[in-house]
Amino acid sequence: MPNSLPAWSSLQTHYEQIRNQRLRDWFAPENDPAPTRAERFTFAGGGLAIDFSKNRITAETLKLLVQLAREAGVEKRRDAMFAGEIVNPTEGRAALHTALRATDPQAPFHAEIKAERAKMAAFADQLRSGAWTGYTGKRIRHVVNIGIGGSDLGPKMVAHALQHLSTPDISTHFVSNVDGADLYRVLQHLDPEETLAIIVSKTFTTLETMTNARSMRDWLVQGGCPEGELAKHFVGVSANPTEVVKFGIAKENVFEMWDWVGGRYSLWSSVGLSIMIAIGPQQFDELLLGANDMDRHFREAPLEHNLPVLLGMIGIWYRNVFGSQSYLVAPYSEALHFLPSYLQQLEMESNGKSARLDGVTVDYPTAAVTWGEPGTNGQHAFFQMLHQGPTIVPIDFIALLTSEHPLPGHHSKLLANCFAQSEALMLGRTVEEATKVAGPDKPELVPHLVFPGNRPTTTILVEALTARSLGALIALYEHKVLVQASVWNINPFDQWGVELGKILGKVVDADLVAPAAEVGKHDSSTSALIARARVALKSPK
Repeated sequence: MPNSLPAWSSLQTHYEQIRNQRLRDWFAPENDPAPTRAERFTFAGGGLAIDFSKNRITAETLKLLVQLAREAGVEKRRDAMFAGEIVNPTEGRAALHTALRATDPQAPFHAEIKAERAKMAAFADQLRSGAWTGYTGKRIRHVVNIGIGGSDLGPKMVAHALQHLSTPDISTHFVSNVDGADLYRVLQHLDPEETLAIIVSKTFTTLETMTNARSMRDWLVQGGCPEGELAKHFVGVSANPTEVVKFGIAKENVFEMWDWVGGRYSLWSSVGLSIMIAIGPQQFDELLLGANDMDRHFREAPLEHNLPVLLGMIGIWYRNVFGSQSYLVAPYSEALHFLPSYLQQLEMESNGKSARLDGVTVDYPTAAVTWGEPGTNGQHAFFQMLHQGPTIVPIDFIALLTSEHPLPGHHSKLLANCFAQSEALMLGRTVEEATKVAGPDKPELVPHLVFPGNRPTTTILVEALTARSLGALIALYEHKVLVQASVWNINPFDQWGVELGKILGKVVDADLVAPAAEVGKHDSSTSALIARARVALKSPK
């Protein structure tokens, strides 16, 4: 187990040796000879560069973290995943999202993946060209992706990020919440004659997705679409084609999902059909190539220079040695607005586990709480806590060196804020510096103007937001998850914690709409909540 490995113990000892040392001292000119600290702790791969220098690490820290990765079998788990071995033992499955973007003809399932992608491309081209029409012969101008979790977060994040590459002829919308307000707000702006829905569900029985799908079908019929023409307005993405056809979707318009791809790793598959429609098959291929670039880097680079390994192990350093409970993702890009939400699922659904692979309960922390918001918005919200609060929160800054928009004067200010925040978090402000800022007439302000500094940050640099660079960025975090799961000895590819709420949700839903409530079926709190809701649901609107 990780906490019994030699490197784990060495890291604890090392932490005690450096815990009171300060980043600002390490960066002081007299302590930072050439090659500078920034040069020594900046690494590149897969088209990205990462500056780890503002982390509370030394060369010895990295050496011990890499040693821990080796002792924990990170390389073995990595190679097993790429080889298509069973790395999801609780479900008896491989995890082959990397095969979806592999260029090697010898990669697992290469022929099946290639054929499905060709089918996606043919459909996307039809839609983008206007050859596919709705029931009145009008071209499709709105695509509504209906899914939840991995069937929503990944495609929505990518479609938003690459909107500057999207066709102007088709608008893409995403609906996930079973709250009818989500779907209703989207439908208010759409014309049934020009709308197509992509229903994305592995089982085609997911409560939220199928509730929205049925409401979408009702909306189309009420808008004038004959039931016999509904197939022109629906396609399905599923591993259960029988249920898709039962819903009324033509068999030839069912796109395949495979059980060796988990939902949160699936945007590279037919789950990404909405992405391909938005940006086109060629750009979708670029997205895959970027992920493949990072895959090759992860497989081939020495652990000492391996970006997913270093990112993951520094996360281990803060979670398991410093005791940090959360970490922040701050993309300085409005285009990456949904990246933190996507990473919340990727990291916490994957590694939010307390059972080891052998079933024994862990006695060490696993996944940190992942959260975030784009800069500069976060600076005017929660950065106050990051700078002066008593809780240390490690941060991943993501900076695009060039903008995807033509507006002058914005991008330099955006980058200036990003770089200044990491510098300020590192430096802080001493009592002496705060005294000068307060001036002789306001000594009472000094405690409020002191910043402790020594707050760790990582800066991920992206030359430009292209489909290829975005693919590499997403794959970077996917592999980071595997690295950390390998150290924690947990399974990052199942999600049993999602199931219990679903099961009980069906029971409660039945009780909410039943003619009479069954007394004593639930605990007193849940029973009281159901009783109140039953009254409200029966009240006239």
